[in-house]
Amino acid sequence: MRRTAVSALTALTLALTLAPAAPAAADWVRDREYWLTDYGFTSAWATTTGDGVLVSVIDSGIADVPDLAGAVVGGADFSGQGSEDGRTPVGPSPNHGTLVASVLAGRGTAEGEGVIGTAPGANLLSASISIAPDAPVPFDEQIANAVRWSVDQGATVINMSITRGSLSWPESWDDAFLYAAEHDVVIVAASGNRAQGTDEVGAPATIPGVLTVAGVDQAGQASWDASTQGITIGVAAPAEALMGVNASGSVVSWAGSSGATPIVTGLVALVRAAHPDLDAANVINRVIATATPAGDSSTYGYGLINADAAVNADVAAVTSNPLGDLAEWVKMYRRAHPSGSPAPQITSTPLPLPDSGWSYAGPSQYELTQVVVPSLYVLGFAILITLGSVAVARRLRPRRHSHGEDEIPPSN
Repeated sequence: MRRTAVSALTALTLALTLAPAAPAAADWVRDREYWLTDYGFTSAWATTTGDGVLVSVIDSGIADVPDLAGAVVGGADFSGQGSEDGRTPVGPSPNHGTLVASVLAGRGTAEGEGVIGTAPGANLLSASISIAPDAPVPFDEQIANAVRWSVDQGATVINMSITRGSLSWPESWDDAFLYAAEHDVVIVAASGNRAQGTDEVGAPATIPGVLTVAGVDQAGQASWDASTQGITIGVAAPAEALMGVNASGSVVSWAGSSGATPIVTGLVALVRAAHPDLDAANVINRVIATATPAGDSSTYGYGLINADAAVNADVAAVTSNPLGDLAEWVKMYRRAHPSGSPAPQITSTPLPLPDSGWSYAGPSQYELTQVVVPSLYVLGFAILITLGSVAVARRLRPRRHSHGEDEIPPSN
């Protein structure tokens, strides 16, 4: 059976100040996407970039931004607050879905420039949901409907950088997640973050068969703020100093298991593209079997992802999902709990739920660092190198705005 854990998740609110660094051979944004080389994605792209794989992003909605041009091929709104195509950001964290999508399948803005995702060839569906308490459609219903719709649209991977904030989940999620499993869909979910006092994972990261993602820092060590722990964790991926694009099209630095999750979802898309005959169980198995062990399993799961190995290594086949079987769990636990009764608590010591309940597993209030590096900044370094001038130090100071972002002012 799949490992289980008790917790309530809360959203991570982090403000990161990104100081300028001298650009290298590539674009300044691409230079900061350290996970692409450090975790084997650039090597894996020699085999596939995820072409032909359809991934549904169940989140606040994916805005129309340059770095995602051509990536979103369909969408729908399940909140009752968005647009019919799911492209209008909704809820109290409207940037969230676009950030997630850019990390997953960003196309960049030109050759070698802009934010590129871990599966830049994959296509996306935008399933917009809202975590607002006053959303016309209850949150649990939004999720169940969005999962079913995603499956019906042909998605073979679903990204869920969200949390219900509890160990348990409603029976409507049983039906929806079973529907996904029956149609061979891989669901990837965020573990959550400790930034607001949460210590262990909660649904959907506790649902058997779901690939749960924990977060690590740039050194590959467990992130204290941008992750959490629990025995349902499958793998770990970068969750700090991430680069993404918000709903306004601006490049920002952000953190949270919300960002680690689409990194792994992109890897799942690469595996599905490279091995189209594999079922969901074996796709998940390739991801966890090729992970690099990093320490305690309740912190890192099977270890740090290795994209090149997951795509190209020889991996023995499995006959069942190594992360558990939801159908068997339902048979075992729901029979004694008739419809309408609370889902069973698998441990006797649950933590209290946060006041906010469900949330995104990322920066819910968007205290983000917006990165603005104009062409004059890059040109300035070239001039310094060419003329042998004395070094000019430019310190960019963040400026607080009422909308919750720390914007770095242009240097010109």
